[in-house]
Amino acid sequence: MTSTTTASGEAPARPRPRLATGGPAALAGTGTLIRFALRRDRVRLPVWISALFLGTLSTVNSYAELYDTPEDRVNAVETMGSPAGLAMSGPAHYLSDYTYGAMLSHQMLGFTAVLVGLMSVLTVTRHTRAEEEAGRAELVRSTVVGRHAHLAAALSLAALANMALALLLALGLTGMGVQDVDAAGSLLYGACQAAVGLVFAAVAAITVQLTAYARGATGTALAVIGVSYVLRAAGDGGESGALSWLSPIGWAQRTYVYVDDTWWPLLLCLALALVCAAAGFTLSTRRDVGAGLRPEKLGSPVASETLGTPLGLAFRLHRGMFAGFGAGLFLMGAMYGSILGQAEDMLKDIDQLQEALERIGGSSMAESFASMVMVVITVVAAVYVVTAALRPRGEESAGRAEPLLATALSRDRWVGGHLAVAMGCGTLVLLLAGLGFGIAGAASTGDAALVPELVGAAVAYAPALWVTAGVAVALSGWFPRACGAAWIVPVYAFVVGYLGQILRFPDWTDDLSPFGHVPRLPAADLEWTPLLVLTLVAAGLVWLGLAGFRRRDLETK
Repeated sequence: MTSTTTASGEAPARPRPRLATGGPAALAGTGTLIRFALRRDRVRLPVWISALFLGTLSTVNSYAELYDTPEDRVNAVETMGSPAGLAMSGPAHYLSDYTYGAMLSHQMLGFTAVLVGLMSVLTVTRHTRAEEEAGRAELVRSTVVGRHAHLAAALSLAALANMALALLLALGLTGMGVQDVDAAGSLLYGACQAAVGLVFAAVAAITVQLTAYARGATGTALAVIGVSYVLRAAGDGGESGALSWLSPIGWAQRTYVYVDDTWWPLLLCLALALVCAAAGFTLSTRRDVGAGLRPEKLGSPVASETLGTPLGLAFRLHRGMFAGFGAGLFLMGAMYGSILGQAEDMLKDIDQLQEALERIGGSSMAESFASMVMVVITVVAAVYVVTAALRPRGEESAGRAEPLLATALSRDRWVGGHLAVAMGCGTLVLLLAGLGFGIAGAASTGDAALVPELVGAAVAYAPALWVTAGVAVALSGWFPRACGAAWIVPVYAFVVGYLGQILRFPDWTDDLSPFGHVPRLPAADLEWTPLLVLTLVAAGLVWLGLAGFRRRDLETK
């Protein structure tokens, strides 16, 4: 009998099968993964699409009420034509024929495009890098699934979501019957949103190849969105507008929807999306499953004393997101502060905003406007706090909490470290936002006293942020599967606290939000009682959440 053993006694190595990186085999199973992704996001994506759709329609309706005469629209042109106004909205060409449709595209297209980009980025990272980080992608790929199937399914899902939003916008805006909001312009408006969404979905296809962590991939893609918006703002606020041509958001706005209805700038978006998607597929063949192209930094052989504590470890995990939100909110505050000196001229002919500002109070229009804007800034800070407060749940789901809690580390100390960072860094984020708002506002108005006033106005919302974190930890402790409901707090605060002031919501709706009990500084006087009550409520929610963590079973892998 012939032996297959070599002279050295070792069996010959079998040839290692090569994984297909191209052709139909690389996309095997894509359809199944798309159906699975649709099932997983059957709630998430409809909520995103509905919010963007209804928000756009309500904005158009508010324009028809706020600017009901040609004189009002002429006054709006004068106020929006300043460099600061153009940087906050869009290119000046929209002002040549400032109809209701032109107002929508000028003031909302760029802002909504950022949200559509966020939806697309989160969709792609959720179904690619997050799956690899959790270990599910490797298990799925062990079956008859091609190497490119996960990325192709994620991009397809993002494309379907963007196409659905575009169709709804086209039909909804046309059906409203608002003057000068016609079918052709509405179709282009929806196509602009979809085109920008496809670009940032393709950008995420690249970032998920660079790092081994979903948060890093998401953060990098969001940084690209931020740079795109800044380039657009700098270009539109400048004289030449050249920088806007470096941004896909600027390309979408150069379609001049409801003014010229120019389609060809969208070809630039589609071309960039195809190039980025192709780059993502190519880069995915140059790394292993679960790894990133960017090499991991070698850590110190000896951990620092702070890293050996729950608080130090939590801050190490949160520091990247904290830096991003801190820088972003500082710039956001500075952008709003730059137009603070022009607030009275910009809003003097808008009756509903005037009434809303009068209800807020204040000795000047700048103070009243700053109090209203502060709600928007704090809502963005609340997004950071919810994300940070839900981090323990993410660590638990990924299986990283189990080895930590198998040591002498208690659940209270582990969760408490993350919660302390969420609350503390959330307060620092507010401080940075108020500082940017105050510095730019003081430069715009010439009133240096605005710096401490606006910093104090921002920090006054800290107890409301702590309540938001308390809601997140209470849900995670007792109802971990429903912890995503914590996002209702910042969304409701924005709808009621900001839009409700303009649309005259009943007062009791504002009382249901923790942000509604914070004194509207600097327009109102400081009251300590509601801040102390909010702090006590936050403490109670934290205690309740920690009690839930101690009582329930830990999710294990």
